[in-house]
Order: sequence, then C-alpha cells, then structure tokens
Amino acid sequence: MKFTLSWLKDHLDTTASLPEIAERLTSLGLEVEGIDDKAAMRPFTIARVLSATRHPDADKLQVLSVDAGPGVNEGKPLQIVCGAPNARAGLVGVLGLPGTYVPGIDTTLGIGKIRGVESFGMMCSERELELSDEHNGIIDLPADAPVGTSYADYIGLADPVIEIGLTPNRPDATSVRGVARDLAASGLGTLKNATPEPIAGEGACPVDVRLDFAGGPSLCRGFALRLVRGVRNGPSPAWMQARLRAIGLRPINALVDITNYLTFDRGRPLHVFDAAKVAGDLVVRAARDGETIEALDGRTYTLNASMCVIADDKGVESLAGIMGGEASGCDEATTDVLIESALWEPLNIARTGRSLGIITDARYRFERGVDPEFAVPGLDLATRLVLDLCGGTPSEARVVGMTERPAPTIRLPFAETLRLTGLDVSRERQIEFLERLGFRVSAGETEAEVVAPSWRPDIEGKADLVEEIMRLSGVDEIVPLALPALSGVGAKILTTAQVRERAARRALAARGMVEAVTYSFVSGSQAKAFGGGSDALRLANPIAADLSDMRPSLLPGLIAAANRNAAKGFPDIALFEVAHIYLTDQPEGQKRVAGGIRRGTAGLAGSGRFWSGAAEPVGVFDAKADAIAALEAAGAPVANLQVEAGASPWYHPGRSGRIKLGPKTVLAEFGEFHPGALKTMDATGSFAGFEVFLGEIPEAKRKPTRAKPRLILSPYQPVRRDFAFVVDAGVEAQKILRAAEGADRKLVGEVKAFDIFTGASIGEGAKSVAIEVTLRPAERTLTEEDLEAVSAKIVAAVAKATGGTLRG
Repeated sequence: MKFTLSWLKDHLDTTASLPEIAERLTSLGLEVEGIDDKAAMRPFTIARVLSATRHPDADKLQVLSVDAGPGVNEGKPLQIVCGAPNARAGLVGVLGLPGTYVPGIDTTLGIGKIRGVESFGMMCSERELELSDEHNGIIDLPADAPVGTSYADYIGLADPVIEIGLTPNRPDATSVRGVARDLAASGLGTLKNATPEPIAGEGACPVDVRLDFAGGPSLCRGFALRLVRGVRNGPSPAWMQARLRAIGLRPINALVDITNYLTFDRGRPLHVFDAAKVAGDLVVRAARDGETIEALDGRTYTLNASMCVIADDKGVESLAGIMGGEASGCDEATTDVLIESALWEPLNIARTGRSLGIITDARYRFERGVDPEFAVPGLDLATRLVLDLCGGTPSEARVVGMTERPAPTIRLPFAETLRLTGLDVSRERQIEFLERLGFRVSAGETEAEVVAPSWRPDIEGKADLVEEIMRLSGVDEIVPLALPALSGVGAKILTTAQVRERAARRALAARGMVEAVTYSFVSGSQAKAFGGGSDALRLANPIAADLSDMRPSLLPGLIAAANRNAAKGFPDIALFEVAHIYLTDQPEGQKRVAGGIRRGTAGLAGSGRFWSGAAEPVGVFDAKADAIAALEAAGAPVANLQVEAGASPWYHPGRSGRIKLGPKTVLAEFGEFHPGALKTMDATGSFAGFEVFLGEIPEAKRKPTRAKPRLILSPYQPVRRDFAFVVDAGVEAQKILRAAEGADRKLVGEVKAFDIFTGASIGEGAKSVAIEVTLRPAERTLTEEDLEAVSAKIVAAVAKATGGTLRG
C-alpha cells in the first residue's frame, strides 16, 4: 500500500514530521517498508530554450542555447546538444545539469562532446525522469513556468511516498483514510471530516439491475448504480495524475482515474461503464461454463459457473469485483456513464482471481472485505468527482440487494488485556482507545460490550479487541520478562514420531544427502504414475495447473528437484525429505514418510569422475542401504527385518524390494525406478530411491531401566568357516543367511555372503552362494567335533529353508 504525505494530510490534520509518522505507523502494526523522499528529482530545474540551431555535423541534432536561471553558470546561457524533435526557441522544459543522475537512462550526466560540439547538460523527456513512457520529445511546460526553480516543486513531485506492508487481516488499512484513522486514534493528529454529501439526482436511473443466481447462494451482497449524462471525458487534473503516478498507477482518463483514486483514497473499488455500450438492463449472475470476456487488460478469459459476472443483453460486461470488460470501457468519446458500487462475496472473489490469474487493486480489497456501509456513500463521492471534473447530470441511485447486517456484540473483560499482553491499561484508557478507533462501547465496571465498526470485518472476538488496545498502547510498552526457572527434571517433550523424524533426518544427512522441501502437490499424471490420482485428492482450486493433486509419494517432488539441478549443471545429487504423503482424503490416509533419491553417480562414497576411474552409477543397493540406515536411526528392529524382491509399480520390477517386519507390515520400499515412471517425470539418467514409512515402525518395548546391559566378552577365539550352497537361481541370498543364523543361536554370530557364482559347472537355473559364518564360543574352545556338529546344523537348516546343497 502506497500513498504520498500530502495525500495522507488530506485526511489527517497533523504537524508531525515524516520520520515521526513512519515510526508511529510501524508501532501501530502498519510496518513502513520504504519511504521515497523524491531526492532523485530535486536536481532537475526549469529552463528556457533561447535559441535552437542545426548541428553542423548531424541532421537530427540541434544546438540549444538554454537559460537555466540566475544561479547557474553566472546567469549565462548554457550550450546543450539535443535530438528531440520538439526542441525549439521559446520552449520551457526540464534541465539536468552535469553531475545529475537521470533515473530513466541510469546515467549520471557529464560535460561531453557530441559530434564535436560540447554539451553542458540535458533537456529531459518524461520517460527519462520515469514519469511516463512518453519519449517522443522533451517535456514542454507552460510559458509562464518559473525558470530556475525546482521542477519537482513546480509539478508537486517533491511529495514523499510512503509504502506500508499490510497483513491480510487489515482491510481497513488498504485506504489512505484508514491509515489516517489509525494515526489519529494513536494521538498523532486529528481525523478530518470527509463524509460524502448525498447526491439527490434527477429522475430514476433508466438502467435496471437484477441479481439472478438461479436459486443458488447470492455472490453479490448489494449493488448500487447511477447514470450521469453529458460528461466530458478527458485527462484528469494534474494533482490526481501526480498522486496516481506516485503510487505506480498510469493515468488513463478522468473517469477511470476517479475510480482508481477512490480505490486507494477510501478503499472503495468502483467501476464505470460507457452507458452507450450497455445493451438493456444489467444482470448480476453466475457465469456460464465456456463464456468469455475480453477484459480491460487486453486478454480474453474463459469463465465457469463458479464465477460472478455483470452481464447485459449482449453478454458478460464485467468480471465482478475484479476487472471490467473492454467492450463497455470508457474512452474520450464517452458522454453518458454508469457508475457501479457493489459488495461482493470475498471468498468467491479470491477463488475467481486465483483461478484466472488476475491480480488487481479491486480484487485485493474485495477478497479481504470492504466497508459495506460505504457502498452507497462511495457511489455519491464518485459521482461528485465526476460532476466536478467531467460535468454532467446525475440520475437517482438505483440500489438493490443492500441489507443491513448488524455487527455482533463482543464481551470484553477489562482484565483480559493484562492477562493476554502483560500491559496494565486502565478501564478508562481501554474504552478511550476503542472509541477512538470507531468501536461502540457500552461499559460496565469490570467488562464492556463492544460493537466493531463496519470497516473492521477482522474483529471477531475479545482477543482482537485486546490487540487493538495493545496497538494503541504501544508494543514497546510491554516489559520483557524472563521465563521462570522450573525445578526438577524435565519430562519428555518430543513425541515418538518427532524423535523418529529427527533421527532419520540426521542419519540421511550423515550419508551425504541434502534435505529438500517440496510442494505437497503434483500434477495429475505424476500422481497417477506414483499410485495416486483419485478424485478425492484433486484440488478444487490449485495454485498452478501442474500442482493439481495431493502427492501420494515424496518421490515425484524429489525427482523433479533432481531434474532441475541436472538442468543447471549438477547431475550427481542426493536428496531426501521427511514429510506427509496423502493416500486418501481421510485422516488415516495421511502418512509420515522419509524418502530420498540419488541421481547419476551420487553414491555414498562420492560422485563424478576421478583419475583412477569414474564412480559407479547409483543402483538398487544404494537405495537399500539408505532405507536401512533411516530405519535403524528411527528405532526399527533391523536385526529382525525381512527383505523381499519387488515393490510398487513405479519401481523397476527386477531392481527393487520391500523391507518388511513380519508377513504384512511393510516398513520401506526401495529400488531403481520404472522407465515409465521416469518418462512421466521427463527424467533421464540413473535414479534410485526409497521411502520409509515412519508410522509403521512399532513402538519399542519399555524397559524397566535405561541402563545398558552388561558387556560380556568371550575369552575364546572366534572361528570362521565358509560354506558354498548350490540353490535355484530364484532363491534369495537372504534366506540362506537367515537359515544359517538360526541353526545354533548360541554359537553362530555374524553371517555374510561373499560370493555368488553361476555357470555351466553349476547347472542351468542354479547358482552357488558362498557364505562366511563366524562362530563365537562362550564357554570353552571348540573342538573339531563341535565344529563338525554345528556345521551339520547349518547345512541342514539351509537345506530345509532353501533346498540347497553343499557345492562339491
């Protein structure tokens, strides 16, 4: 929200300086984000061209003799080379002297030679001073403009511009009047009376208005309309143009500028129709699917039945509360104008604007809530400005749908302010603050009944009233206090889920992976490719077309992030995320997951090329190791986990697996990705990833003590024996390891596979798996008979579990 200092003082009678106003605004919660004191415009002065002669070496250049005033060059004329077609003797324009910074061309002027002729400055155009896009010639001022004086003072450009940042709950501060009201309530001046005088009008408005929503909920809370005949539409006055330019708006014509001015001055968006271009009466209704409108921004928008429009006999004329249509817009030929002041449903305005991607000043205000009691006075104020600037004869106002909506009464115990803020504000002071802000207060001894003013739709409860009292008291009045020290040992603060998530994050980061935060939404095609895509998880109002569905997996977002990194020259990357996925629209369908992907050669040992050989591309075993590391950190019983081949359809069928606890509980999935899934993601290169379902990990059993068990070390030498088993090619090595571990749990320690062999000597459809078994005796040194006995148990256990036999 921007406004100038003089504009603010139209509503606020104050002698406060600019720094004082800025400091008070910030203390009131209207944080000042910037102040443009127009220092860049001050060096430019008004000068008169005394003579203009053709440049000796350039047909399109002239050599000007310029009078810059008595204080410049000892009163002698300056020589300036100029290429503007309108430069002539007698022209009064704007001069930039050497050393002056010109913002429009980002250049500091100096004394220079142009085609051999010295130039001691520059005569400026409006574009060079960033006043407009006009660059067909230099600025041409009236002949009586005072030579030698500041151009900024002459045209009113020395007026500082204040920019404040607004939170969504302060619709009243989207107007200069609202900002002035806050400052006056804080004691920094007096709010001027600016109540619009009612316009009686002559005769009824010939254009009728009908609200027609076919039995559905009305999207229009009220509509006021007036016809003004015989207007003369031309440029708006200089003071209005200057203020609009100062806040970044481009003046168009008087009728349009009036509506833009009142949008910022009073927070009351309006719209003007050229009455000659409106066919029949106006109907406020829901749009029909497929209807289109060519809007004032020159674009054509396709509408649907959820949007509210203003239509006539020809079709849609305006997108209600957001933007008017080109077909009924006002121009210099307009003689009769319809002025509209309406109230719209805020949520519908927000949805429509977001769906169509339109951001306007009107939408910004309507979706936050405008003052419902200022709709008709706002129409009168706009009419008065039209009559003053454009002339004409007004009709009576036609008002439909306006209903009085009584504001609720809020009970405020006076002790609530101290309880919530720590500020000890007296009863009388609290009442005074609220009444200054426009609240109606009926006070008792210990509490008050308060009614919020119509321009404060954000006030809903007593906490909001306390906030208003705190704002005017001053947040800086709150004394900072240290938290009291708590005695005793603190209880557990983090939940099990929080502990698991933090542990998983640390474990994955320690493995060289970088944490990412991706959108909770993916495109419809990506959702279907990764197990989602149901209608229940499709967003009714997505922020973008490719973010239309709630994600069923973390993997699409991570793969897309890796793609973006690869496109920018970082192909080897490892990313992880701990967040929610959404399998159904019910609470139990929301799962907490730790997921990650590796791309290219981003393995645990490093990535890229090296003199001793390039790193291997990532594969299924990298993803498996990451998943097990995350599970172990999260407290899963890693020793009891089972790994089986195959995972969800978006993984490669032969290079993926599941990690389970028992036959039904799936704790994780991992593997390389299916080519079809990668094609859907438009991804190329080596990819491997995993997802760990943190919520599926069982709670650890509570132990009677937190002490670790006593460490028992065997004094006897461990013995290692190798076994090679011939099994069917489809038998998993994990089954052999599990069988060997269970053969004798007292003696058998670590079991690991160290070799796999296939070939003609083994036989077709078979393989040899060699394992190393570490035996750890606890009571005595093992004899040869002991070793033979435990070896027999191992062979028998493997044979029973897999059908394998010892390789001869």
